Amino acid sequence: MNTFRRIGTSSLLFFCVFSSLARAADTPMPESVAGIAHRWASISYHSPEKNREQELTTLAVDAEKQTKAYPGKVEPLVWQAIVLASAAKAQGGLGALSKAKQARDLLLEAEKMNPSALNGAIYTSLGSLYAKVPGWPIGFGNADKARSYLETALKLNPTGMDANYFYADFLVSQKEYAKAMEHLTLALAAPARIGREDADAGRRKEVESLITDLRANHRDNLQN
Repeated sequence: MNTFRRIGTSSLLFFCVFSSLARAADTPMPESVAGIAHRWASISYHSPEKNREQELTTLAVDAEKQTKAYPGKVEPLVWQAIVLASAAKAQGGLGALSKAKQARDLLLEAEKMNPSALNGAIYTSLGSLYAKVPGWPIGFGNADKARSYLETALKLNPTGMDANYFYADFLVSQKEYAKAMEHLTLALAAPARIGREDADAGRRKEVESLITDLRANHRDNLQN
């Protein structure tokens, strides 16, 4: 369960998702919605970067169809938000901000329906958005809100790979390197998600990459 690097006003390069962000559901998702999740993982981790914007844009249309096909169900709504956020990342630029806002609004709607759905994916995704989207006056980014959402996600899913990874990524942005490493270690030890092996494999590589970066660039700050 797809997030943005904070950048200046001249360009918006949106997050590596979130590029996800989704957790396995407490109850099985409809097969067609699970298909969206698998297609998202395939595009996010295996498609050439130059093709991702178009492929994710197409997937976003299909994800919206699933939301309409299952009114009142939270899982399609969350996955539509995840795909939109990933499409924003692939697109980049000011035009991507509208997709980020749409993803946020869908997640806030999902929160009203079932805040604990998908093992905290709503809060992981909201936290990632608020962490990576530029702040006012350009966007809605807010570090305090990001921390609050990400910590809520961890309360719901303390051993989850995504919850720990995205919180660690946020902590790096706040220069809390030792704490970030603690959560990256937890992310590596996360239990496998049945039916989400493809996403787990891709996320694990991102966790390992961030660990490598911390050890290479912030080794002296990794001790409490």
